[in-house]
Amino acid sequence: MNTLALKPKQKLSAECVDRSSRSQVDAQEESEPPGQDDEPPQTGIAARRYFSHIGQPLWDDWKWQFKNRITTARELSRYLPLSEFEIQDLEKVTRRYPLSITPYYLSLIDPYDANDPVRRQAIPSTMEIDPSMQGLEDPLDENGDSVVPGLVHRYEDRALMVTTNICPVLCRHCTRKREWHQHGTVHTPVEFHAMIEYIRSHTRIRDVIVSGGDPLSLSTHRLEEIIAALRSIPHVEIIRIGSRFPVVLPQRIDAELCQMLSRYSPIWLNTHFNSVREITPESAAACDRLLKAGVPVNNQSVLLKGINDSVSDQLALCQGLLKIKVRPYYLFQCDEVQGVEHLRTPVEKGIEIIAGMRGRTSGLAIPSFVVDLPDGGGKVPLLPDYIVNHNEEHIFFRNYRGDFYSYRNPLPVSNVAESKCLHNSLADTPAQPERIGV
Repeated sequence: MNTLALKPKQKLSAECVDRSSRSQVDAQEESEPPGQDDEPPQTGIAARRYFSHIGQPLWDDWKWQFKNRITTARELSRYLPLSEFEIQDLEKVTRRYPLSITPYYLSLIDPYDANDPVRRQAIPSTMEIDPSMQGLEDPLDENGDSVVPGLVHRYEDRALMVTTNICPVLCRHCTRKREWHQHGTVHTPVEFHAMIEYIRSHTRIRDVIVSGGDPLSLSTHRLEEIIAALRSIPHVEIIRIGSRFPVVLPQRIDAELCQMLSRYSPIWLNTHFNSVREITPESAAACDRLLKAGVPVNNQSVLLKGINDSVSDQLALCQGLLKIKVRPYYLFQCDEVQGVEHLRTPVEKGIEIIAGMRGRTSGLAIPSFVVDLPDGGGKVPLLPDYIVNHNEEHIFFRNYRGDFYSYRNPLPVSNVAESKCLHNSLADTPAQPERIGV
């Protein structure tokens, strides 16, 4: 049988991926992917159906996974059953919005299911370039709140540091889709210095989010330089890392990374599971390694049409996350991004899902449903309206079952205090002598 070698598809900065394992990669013999008659992979397990010819040590090497991302429609057709017409359509999309998917994440896709939730997140759709679709390049106006290149300062006590635009998987719903055309850039040392100095000079900033792209695309050494610089600033209390690596390339969460992060506590990591199909033994183990290193893991999912937009989908996802000790934190309304409209749902759908989850699972499994407002308006949490009516003394509620309840509402503290003062003053006032007429 002829062998087909996986070739690197994207030139990266030397600071992003260590080349030390490349000779091993190039020497690895690789065969054609399995045929279409194979059984579909088990749900939630990275079955390596397309890459069984790759040895376990290489498969577990995150640098091999990163280097061998699938980045063209033609190469994708080796693994998924695509017609020539579909390949040509995908090529039209990727000329504007590139494709990138790791071998690990590709292995989660059921090739027989056109609506597979992993496939819909990672494989381009012609609807991304449909001219009738609405959308904005920068709906949150991050550029407007950028104080120096790469640093967004919107909230008084928080700043967002965009370290790179490189990601192992280009999620089709990405809010920074506008930056994909830059083809893999990392901010320069001069730009990083400007970010650090801005944070150092603004003492109200106590919380810094290190984001991207994906900051874990950087080498551990380069990432440590950034984190160490932030930790040297006395008023920076919390460092948060936003990364999808635990989901799309869990091999990256290795001992070296975890040991480094443990030296700069408190560090929190917010990751991005959107479907229970993404919870695998590999992703669970990655999250466990972070937790054992003292790094709490929260999940920020995005509400996506046909992927996780039902009560049952969200219950399965959030209960699955709790099983691997990851806290469901946010459920984001999908931003009004250009090329993403086909994945957006009405806001009412998110409120309906939160209402449907309440009473059917513990509160710990229910994320906050949030809309990130356009033009830099910030995050607004939305809840179902359980209040039916109210007056000065009572509030009338409808609970999750639709039953009605009256709740006695105490008077405001000021009213209680005024009432008590009035009562005491009347009680302490001496009786006035009776007036006697002359």
